[in-house]
Amino acid sequence: MSDLIEIVDSLENRISKLLHKYELLKKQQVDLKQKIQELETISLLQTDQLKQWEEKFSALKNANAMLGSDEYKRETKLKINALIREIDMCIAQLSE
Repeated sequence: MSDLIEIVDSLENRISKLLHKYELLKKQQVDLKQKIQELETISLLQTDQLKQWEEKFSALKNANAMLGSDEYKRETKLKINALIREIDMCIAQLSE
């Protein structure tokens, strides 16, 4: 009978340890999900910031080309030509 009591006690201890471990893992999972959410938010913010910096860089390249820098002159000419074509298309649509 004493062996049976020891087995039951041992089983209770194991179940108790497993339940405790389960609760710890659940808490860790919640923490990790929250961390993932935070990192996704940071990633979106950084992506937006990168786009803004790329636009600023492009504007700066165009300004440098207009000031006489030969490095980005071709790109700026292409951009200006594209803008002129768009303006011409708008004028043509308005005159119809």
